[in-house]
Amino acid sequence: MDTGSGCSAKEPFALRVLGDSMLPEFADGAIIIIDPEGMVYDGCYVMAEVNKEYIFRQLRIVENKYYLQPLNDLYDTLEISGIEPVQGVITQQAGRRRKDRKHYRKKTE
Repeated sequence: MDTGSGCSAKEPFALRVLGDSMLPEFADGAIIIIDPEGMVYDGCYVMAEVNKEYIFRQLRIVENKYYLQPLNDLYDTLEISGIEPVQGVITQQAGRRRKDRKHYRKKTE
């Protein structure tokens, strides 16, 4: 179905990080690039929908259980039922300078 917008619902998009739950890797105000069709794996950074809100966390998979873990220890880790709440995988953190840009992709083995 063509909505006429010229953009696919599954195209990567950018969001600004709000808060300090992902410090020290992602500061408040950082710009992250989210790929809705990115590969989900243990340790990747994800945007997920939990209780009708979107949150940004690191996905941890331990013994077939799924967790959304903040990097900042002041916040709680949430258990989720599976990968269904994951709406996208963070693939990049934008920076003003090339040296400040970071890419997050699973390393091939």
